[in-house]
Amino acid sequence: MSSKGECHVLRPVANFSKNIWRDQFPSLPSSDSVFDSLTKEIIPLIEKVKEMLKASTADPMENVKFIDTLLRLGVSYHFENDIEMQLERIFNSQENLFHKNDYDLNSTSIAFRVSRLHGFKMSCGVFEKFKDGSVGKFKESLVDDIRGMLSLYEAAYLRVHGELILEEAIAFTKAKLKPLAAKSSPHLAKQIMNALDNPLNKRPPRLEARNYISFYEEEESRNETLLTFAKLDFNRVQVLHRQEISQIARFWEDYDFSSELSYARERYVEVYTWINSLYFEPRYTRWRIIVTKMLVLISILDDTFDAYGTPQELQRFMDALKRWEISALDELQDYTKVICKAVLDVFDEIEDEARKEGRSYTVPYAKDAFIGLINNYQAEVKWCHDGYVPTFEEYMRVAMKTSTYDPIITTLFIGMGTIAGLEAFEWLQTEPRIMTAANMIGRIMDDRASHKFEQLREHCPSSVECYMKQHNLSEKDALHDLKKKLEDAWKDINEECMRPTAIPRDLLLRILNFARITYLFYKHGDGYTDPDPYVKDDIRALFVDPVRM
Repeated sequence: MSSKGECHVLRPVANFSKNIWRDQFPSLPSSDSVFDSLTKEIIPLIEKVKEMLKASTADPMENVKFIDTLLRLGVSYHFENDIEMQLERIFNSQENLFHKNDYDLNSTSIAFRVSRLHGFKMSCGVFEKFKDGSVGKFKESLVDDIRGMLSLYEAAYLRVHGELILEEAIAFTKAKLKPLAAKSSPHLAKQIMNALDNPLNKRPPRLEARNYISFYEEEESRNETLLTFAKLDFNRVQVLHRQEISQIARFWEDYDFSSELSYARERYVEVYTWINSLYFEPRYTRWRIIVTKMLVLISILDDTFDAYGTPQELQRFMDALKRWEISALDELQDYTKVICKAVLDVFDEIEDEARKEGRSYTVPYAKDAFIGLINNYQAEVKWCHDGYVPTFEEYMRVAMKTSTYDPIITTLFIGMGTIAGLEAFEWLQTEPRIMTAANMIGRIMDDRASHKFEQLREHCPSSVECYMKQHNLSEKDALHDLKKKLEDAWKDINEECMRPTAIPRDLLLRILNFARITYLFYKHGDGYTDPDPYVKDDIRALFVDPVRM
């Protein structure tokens, strides 16, 4: 790769690991015929399961539990309208049902979690009956109900601000579940340890489905028809997802990014995993590819601003991009020409698809969000160049915008059809609380995982360094405080998903899913920069290994 004057420039290039997936996907079955064949197999099963769902309505608790099983197996998207109507009937017209009836801990916890997950704010007071009134703590006898303890733990993470009993529930169950796992069956013990590592409300739904299918298969009470349906549907959709990954790989190769931009992370499979976790459903296939292309380019831009470009080169690039004209490429260096051309091409694709759907009015919102991201990248470059360490608040105002949520969510909304009308895009302009919370999670999780590696080269400070300096704290104490901010952000998201909502809940859930996949990638380390030890097995489970029939 040649660039004008590049030989005279000292660049803070990072030593990123290689793409671990390069030879994996071309050899995997992903043809239309396989997808079509599996689709034919599940059609009669959809009708059978729909009848089961209808039959479960005879008992509200059984109805809720059946819906929960559909959710966790990843097949609820086939029955969205039926599920919505049934839950509205249960939680709106029978809101006191779960207070009045003597349901056990497991049933009460499942009902609470399902209600909160669907935006019905069931009172956390339903758990008061499980406390010992004389001491004000949860009854020690509850440890005899291992499944109930696990369900209470999972339910409590749907908490919002001020729900002390749910904070107590988390502390109580956390302390008890690990020793209880040792007394459990192997498959239940694995479920407990997975939950302690990553609570259900923080897990991407598609990955939860993959794991829960294996767990459900070991359950004595399993429904064989439902299990077969879930397995077939997972494998069917996996075939489609492999096709999409192949298209993203071709996109990378068509622009020869590996050679032209050798300094950048080649992470298109990880990027696809991110977008797939926001919406995996087959109906979004076209837009899933488009949004993935955008995030691939954002990843390249992140590395360009962080680890390659000079301030002067980056300013020229920004000035050219803001013109949104192909003629602007003439003013750029070779490597920024490649990036700018790819950005313009992807936005042409966005405009073409939006025009076909009669939604051209949405495209300027995506362009504005993309330019906003670049502007904030440039602000971070200036901090780095000047050796400036901002306050935590000043840093977060900029860095939350470089966590990529704004342009990705905006473009994702374009692809969700009429459910995302003009009011949804105007709502995004108001910096809504749920977006602020999701951006907070994205930025702090990323910084906690990557700040030590980034500080090995010339790099702007992270939230960790800014917080340490401003409050004169050790790294350990700063990370403790930032963890509290993360938990508050999760509560904000939970609150914003409660009915009534400012925009359709289906849109809000995509923002929640963004926070979930961010949590997965960064909970133990920087799974994006170094996927092998952190997320490789999860990605294999999603896209490489089919479920065993």
